Amino acid sequence: MPSKPKKPCSHPRCPELTTERYCDNHKKDATRYYDKVQRDSRSTSFYNGKAWQVVRQQALLRDNNLCQHCFNDGMMKAADMVHHIQEVRDEWDLRLDIDNLTSLCNACHNKVHGKRG
Repeated sequence: MPSKPKKPCSHPRCPELTTERYCDNHKKDATRYYDKVQRDSRSTSFYNGKAWQVVRQQALLRDNNLCQHCFNDGMMKAADMVHHIQEVRDEWDLRLDIDNLTSLCNACHNKVHGKRG
C-alpha cells in the first residue's frame, strides 16, 4: 500500500519532513497552543482527565487501533486519535459514551473537521 508523501512541517521555518501537519518536535507545541487559546477550560480538563483516558483506550481496543474511516474504505491505517461523533461542546452528556466515539487517523480527523492536513 503506498504511503502518504512527506511534506515540510507547518511550523514556520521548520524543514522537517512529515506525513502530518506538524513534525514530532512541533506537534506538542501546536496542541498546547490549541488547548490554551481555542479549547474551553472545561473541555481541556476533561481531555486531561482519567475518565477520558480510560474510555479512549477502550475505543482504540474496540477498533483494533485502526482508523475506522480508512478501514471502511478497505485500507488498514493506524488510528492516531479517538474522535467524538457528536462533539463534546454540543453534547456534553455523550463525552464518555463509547458509542459516540470512533478511532481515526489524523488525515481522516482533519477531513471530518474540514482542516487542511
